[in-house]
Amino acid sequence: MAASHSIIIFIATFVVLATSISAKEYIVGDKSGWTLDFDYQSWAKDKVFIVGDTLVFNYASGAHNVMKVNGTGFQQCIVSSSNGTLTSGRDIIPLQTPGRKWYVCGVGKHCELRNMKLFITVLPQTMAPAPSPIATSASTKLTIPTVYGIVVALFGSILLL
Repeated sequence: MAASHSIIIFIATFVVLATSISAKEYIVGDKSGWTLDFDYQSWAKDKVFIVGDTLVFNYASGAHNVMKVNGTGFQQCIVSSSNGTLTSGRDIIPLQTPGRKWYVCGVGKHCELRNMKLFITVLPQTMAPAPSPIATSASTKLTIPTVYGIVVALFGSILLL
């Protein structure tokens, strides 16, 4: 009887912790959104992007767009419609694979002359760094890696035995 009670507590603890560990949603440019003359590289500099997170590009529909490009396209602001152009004004991009990701605005010369481009590196979930104990800005959210949550759940259930 005591063993089944401990298992129930373990499962409950695990479920609670697992649901609190979730992917993050990043609003590109925070309150400024996807707009002209914003330093997106400074915005992304202190953020850790992990597989499972999402990017949200907010902008006035018709005024801008979002295009995924390669490194050369990013550096030279070369756009190609073959990668698809997002135009909704609230484009949500799930970060499904690790690696480098480049995004630009393909409207007019917004990329070349007005700095509408973003470069990020997405880490696999297993390589996510431990969270910083102190937030460095108001837009920074505490991230708890999945492995850490599982370890806490296991130790918590062992202590309850």
